[in-house]
Amino acid sequence: MNGYLVLASCIFFLAFLIPTRIRDWCAVFGWTAMVLFLFSEVPYYLSINNYLYPTLAALSVPFLAITAKFLRMQDERVRHLSRAAAVAFLVYAPFAYTPLGDWLIAVVTGQTLWMVNALGYDAALAAWNMVTRNGFRIEIILACTGIQAIAIMLGVAAAVPTTARQKTLSFLLIVPTIYILNLVRNTAVIIAYTDQWFPYFPGIAGNGEYGYESFFWAHNVFAELLALVLLIGIAYTLFRIIPGLADLASGLYNLYSGEIRRAFYRDR
Repeated sequence: MNGYLVLASCIFFLAFLIPTRIRDWCAVFGWTAMVLFLFSEVPYYLSINNYLYPTLAALSVPFLAITAKFLRMQDERVRHLSRAAAVAFLVYAPFAYTPLGDWLIAVVTGQTLWMVNALGYDAALAAWNMVTRNGFRIEIILACTGIQAIAIMLGVAAAVPTTARQKTLSFLLIVPTIYILNLVRNTAVIIAYTDQWFPYFPGIAGNGEYGYESFFWAHNVFAELLALVLLIGIAYTLFRIIPGLADLASGLYNLYSGEIRRAFYRDR
């Protein structure tokens, strides 16, 4: 079911790129399918004690309501935001729905294993996409390749019209930076988990699996926080390369914050 929601969202967003009379409704359906997908993933993330994505799912409800309202009004700010989502799907879809995904996973697994061993921590392949060390196994999935973050940031870069120079600089900023730092992230998580660096607060971080606490803190907390800082840094640099993005971000902030304030004061 989850895969169908992502596919539906992808189809609707790509349809939004076609200039038809129903393109704004296609974007509405695309955002709706994405919000439903976020909620469908909540049980999984709660099972691994990851509370970031359930929080995002909750926040996506008012976001969807505001976005749908202004898409129906043909607001250009929300259209640019939907364009960013559509381009992100255009980049992500070949890896999600073709053998390119497995190819990328295999490449990232091999490069991550090389980095772990190069740092003096002996590890081996347990399967084509699984690293084993000290009796622990870590599976590399598509989410561990960095392709989602790369697709999102490329979508952001494409949200407004740009010159060839801006496109080139944006690509060079986003793709190599995220890809290399994602390999570093994978390597750090594997070493921290298999060496049990963070066996703390099992009541919060444990799931009944021996040693999982170290994985929780390394992967679900520290790596997520560092990824957030990285994406903010990339976004700031993109704003310098593409000044129109800063104007768009300011416009979107005013739109969403204004709607939330109006809803809050109306309910009081």
